Amino acid sequence: MNQSEQDQALTIAAVPQVQKLLDQWAASLGQVLESMIEVKPEIEWKAAPAPGGQPEDLWWEQPFSAGPDVVVWVAAPRPTWEKAGAMTLKAAGLENVETAEAKSTWIEILSQSLSAMARSIGSMLGREVTCDAGAETPPAAPQESAVVSIVLGDAPVEPLTMAISPKLLGLLAGRALTPNSSAPGPAPGQQTESAAGAAGAVAPPPTMELLMDVELPVSVSFGKTQLPMKDVLKLTTGSIVELNRGVNETVEVLVNHCLIARGEVVVVEGNYGVRIQQITSKQERLRTIR
Repeated sequence: MNQSEQDQALTIAAVPQVQKLLDQWAASLGQVLESMIEVKPEIEWKAAPAPGGQPEDLWWEQPFSAGPDVVVWVAAPRPTWEKAGAMTLKAAGLENVETAEAKSTWIEILSQSLSAMARSIGSMLGREVTCDAGAETPPAAPQESAVVSIVLGDAPVEPLTMAISPKLLGLLAGRALTPNSSAPGPAPGQQTESAAGAAGAVAPPPTMELLMDVELPVSVSFGKTQLPMKDVLKLTTGSIVELNRGVNETVEVLVNHCLIARGEVVVVEGNYGVRIQQITSKQERLRTIR
C-alpha cells in the first residue's frame, strides 16, 4: 500500500490527534461565537458514518501552510449561517441584517475559528502553521467528515459538516508528507513529523511557562500623520488633526509597539473595543518590531 492509499484508509476514529483537533476547534468556534453574540453556544461533534454536507450548503475550503492538500472544509446550511450572522450583527447594534452581510459575518466567524485550528495543528507538529487563502469551494471528492451540532440561544440549528483531507489525517497520524512536498524538512536534531506524531503533541519549552504571566501594553492605532513644527505649536483645544486612515479602514492592534492584528472599532457596554478581523503574518510582525 503506497502513501496515498495509506492516507485514504485513515479515519477520524483511527487518529486520536484528529479527535483532539476537532475538540479544540469546537471550543474555539464556541469562544468566537460567544464573544460576538454574548450567548454561550453548545457545540459537539461526532464522526459521520458517511461523508456529509449538501451541495446547496455554504462550503468553505480552508487550506493550511503545513503542506499541499492539507485542507479542511466546513459546510453550513443556510438557516445556520443566516442565524449566526444575524445574531452577531444584531449584537453589534444592527437591526436590519441583509443576507450578504450575514454571510460575510459567518465567514469571518468561521475564519477566526479556523485560525485557531491552524495554531492547534502547529502545536501538534511543533512548527508554525497558518491559514492560507480560503474560498467558497466544496471538496472535489467525498472526505472523512464529522457532524457538528450547535445550539444557539435556546434552540438548536442545523448541524455543520467538517470534512478533513486525507493529507491532514495522515500528517496528524505521524506520516510524513510526500517526497515532492514543498513543506520544509526537519532541521538537524529536530524530530520528524512521524516521530512527533508517535509521541503526541509537542510540549512547549519550559521557559514558556515563565512568560505566560508577563504583562505587555496593548494599544490601538487609528492612524498617523506628520506635521511641521509650526503647525504643532498652533494646536489648541478644539484643533482637529487629520490622520492617514479613512473612517471605513481597519485600525491596528499593537502589542508592545509591535503590529499584531487589524480590526474594526466596536462599542461593548459603553466601552470602545476592537473586533479582530486579521492576524498579521510573522514577516509583517517582524518588520514592525522596534
